[in-house]
Amino acid sequence: MRFYLGIDVGTSGTKTLLIDEQGKVHAEASSEYPLHQPRPGWTEQDPEDWWQATVQSVRQVMQRSGRKPSDVRAIGLSGQMHGSVFLDKRNKVIRPALLWNDQRTVAECEQITAAAGGRKALIKMVANPALTGFTAPKILWMRNHEPKKFDRLAKVLLPKDEIRRRLTGEFASEVSDASGTLLLDVVKRQWSKKLLGKLDLDPDLLPPVFESEDVTGTLLPEVAEQLGLTTECKVVGGAGDCAAGAVGNGVVRRGILSTSVGTSGVMFVHSDQPQYDTAGRLHTFCHAVRGKWHMMGVNLTSGGSLQWWVDSVLKGLVGIDSDQRYAAATAEAQSIAPGSGGLLFLPYLSGERTPHADPHARGAFVGLNTTHGRGHMTRAVMEGVTFALRDSLQIIRDLDVPVREIRASGGGSRNPLWRQMQADAFGKKVSKLAVEQGPAYGVALLAAVGDGAYTSIEQACKATIEVADATPPRRAASKTYNNLFPIYQRLYQSLRADFADLAQLQ
Repeated sequence: MRFYLGIDVGTSGTKTLLIDEQGKVHAEASSEYPLHQPRPGWTEQDPEDWWQATVQSVRQVMQRSGRKPSDVRAIGLSGQMHGSVFLDKRNKVIRPALLWNDQRTVAECEQITAAAGGRKALIKMVANPALTGFTAPKILWMRNHEPKKFDRLAKVLLPKDEIRRRLTGEFASEVSDASGTLLLDVVKRQWSKKLLGKLDLDPDLLPPVFESEDVTGTLLPEVAEQLGLTTECKVVGGAGDCAAGAVGNGVVRRGILSTSVGTSGVMFVHSDQPQYDTAGRLHTFCHAVRGKWHMMGVNLTSGGSLQWWVDSVLKGLVGIDSDQRYAAATAEAQSIAPGSGGLLFLPYLSGERTPHADPHARGAFVGLNTTHGRGHMTRAVMEGVTFALRDSLQIIRDLDVPVREIRASGGGSRNPLWRQMQADAFGKKVSKLAVEQGPAYGVALLAAVGDGAYTSIEQACKATIEVADATPPRRAASKTYNNLFPIYQRLYQSLRADFADLAQLQ
């Protein structure tokens, strides 16, 4: 039997798993690393931490599975999107990588928009507006603020593609992750020479771009020995974490939408043709499915909002056990009725992307009174995140994109309260998969396709992915959320100028 590794280079850690050609998971392992925030709104990581976590998790998976090195035929790579790894001519990292939620590039986004001839012209060129999290403004930021380092720059890689380079010695990317650089012609699925020219960026800074199941290299001898694999092991293109997660959820055909609550929150819907939100609130990217696309709304601090609330605020409080604080906090939230007694939370702790594209947005509790307790506030945090996802769903519906089925993934899919909350807020049943392993599983399937175990990713998903059950919406709760949602939407508009002023003070 043939086996395949999926490696997901996430924000908090790297997850690796091993599947057989029938999609059964045989072993998995994770390795964590730190996130650095040198200033408010800045987020960085050391690419060496990603590599060490990759080596450790792969070795653990091979040990736990008991498989021989030759059993593993191919590896699929996934990773946090938009991050920038800056390499010199000797392939040495020049500075820490700027991450997807880094907000330092406001001026560079304006620079890109002006160079392209305006927002509409930019969207026509690369299907998306300039957003602070994307890769292109990070490159310009380095040119504008660290010119001596920029003069050394020879290559810019995305996080998973830096791991590919360490595995194979090859420079390569693929269309789904490359879509998030703002430098890809998303319709033609190739780098945009037009925009690169307008930005005066050398096309050679970017690696060749492939489809997601294409083989991009094999393991270097020293790496194969280090990992306990062979030099015959292929490495396929893989996918950015959102597209990889969608593959792992079987969102590879029209009408299926996935909702993911991880550190960020994502609404992801498959598209057979490139479709656009002319206002630029949703992203239009290439899918990991050959010749297909997707639309996506992203919230920067979804599960991250609950993590902040529990780890930074509730940690150490009486009645919240240190080892079970998430379970204790959500149990308190479970005891509160939908709507949190009229308390709302805006989950903009790191700025926001969809629908506001505002790096200055901030978090807020609104509506507090003396009847509210800790459980109300925890539930309000979870409901605020759910409303942020509904913002994206509303845009998708307004664009007449069909949504016949919603599948939950990420930490939110494992939380029954959050699944019910989403079903109630969306007014539609939310499905849960029999096995939900996230992006690592999706790229392991892409590795199986690249090795020839399946003829297409659609065939692989049909053979391996099963829906376990569905959570239906409750009429009374849906009515409550329908009444609160317009108020939630108005609050950002009411506070927008104040957020900007506060961000300057911070």
